[in-house]
Amino acid sequence: MAVLGTVPEQLAAFELVGPALLWSETLSALREAVWRGALAEPDANAAVARLDTLGVARVSEPRLGAIAYELAGDLGWAKTYDAEYVALAKLLDAKLLTRDARLKRGAHRVVEFYEPG
Repeated sequence: MAVLGTVPEQLAAFELVGPALLWSETLSALREAVWRGALAEPDANAAVARLDTLGVARVSEPRLGAIAYELAGDLGWAKTYDAEYVALAKLLDAKLLTRDARLKRGAHRVVEFYEPG
């Protein structure tokens, strides 16, 4: 069982990275959850405080936007948000970890996905 604010044991051996968008999307999702009443403000504040303690490194890759834009077009996606994660995994030749089933269905031919056991 993972302790809040830590990476689950099965992921601890990996170098975890994400595009800068990861932080923006996480903060946006937390704010939306509070706004909808699905998450209490103190819980959201605690999650915001933990965000930078999880050991996920922000990767700034100059080509990421252009590659995500092209990938979104190739995959038939109207937006590039999800494509940034796919593009980063592709650039780093890394597996992508996501709980988003739609993203997996759409990008399974582009990158390999990590499936936690």
